[in-house]
Amino acid sequence: MTDGLVKISILDAEGTETSLKLPLDISMNLMEVLKGEGYPVEAVCGGMALCATCRIRILEGGEQLPPRNDAEEDMLDTLPDTEPEHRLACQISDFSKIDGMRFQLDPAE
Repeated sequence: MTDGLVKISILDAEGTETSLKLPLDISMNLMEVLKGEGYPVEAVCGGMALCATCRIRILEGGEQLPPRNDAEEDMLDTLPDTEPEHRLACQISDFSKIDGMRFQLDPAE
């Protein structure tokens, strides 16, 4: 973390990895940031953890995040192929925890 910015990397469905620098104090969740950056994140429920269309895979740094909350856990449990490294981007909003992390967009997106 430098100058109030965090750096993350996003691997898209085509295999292209892009680094993003985000303000530490941004008042958005990761799903909103990804949509704003033009990534194809559906986010059907608007960030309420009700649809899982913002599911991402954590490639590096998952130990930095707090455990899934109940709503996130319940939604991910409805999907047959959910693995421990899957999270809902709409539920990641504490950017002080994501510096240096690598994420992969869900190939289904």
